[in-house]
Amino acid sequence: MNTASLDATFAALADPTRRAILARLASGQASVTELAEPFAMSQPAISKHLKVLERAGLVSRGRDAQRRPRRLEAKRLGEATRWLERYRRLWEGNYRRLDALLEQLKTKETKWKP
Repeated sequence: MNTASLDATFAALADPTRRAILARLASGQASVTELAEPFAMSQPAISKHLKVLERAGLVSRGRDAQRRPRRLEAKRLGEATRWLERYRRLWEGNYRRLDALLEQLKTKETKWKP
C-alpha cells in the first residue's frame, strides 16, 4: 500500500461517524437514506462522509435501478491491518522481552532476600 492510500485510509477512519458507517456496511450494502437513519445529521452531511470513504477506497457505490447502494470495500481495511500488524508484532516482542527481564529481576530479588 502506498503512503497516499494509507494516509487517506487512516484519515477516513479518524472520524467516528465514518467508522459507524463502515460498521453498518459490514453487515451489507445500504442506501444513503438507510445510512443516515441513526445519525442526527442531514443526508447531504452523510453524503460528504461517504465521499471521504469512497476517495479512501473503503466504500464503493453500486447500481440497483434507481438506488445507488454503498458497500464496504474490505481490501483497503486489510491493507491498513497488514501495516498495523508489523507494529503489533514489534511491540509484542518488546513486551515479551520486558516480561522476561521483570521475571529475571523478581528471581534475583527472591534469591537475595535475607
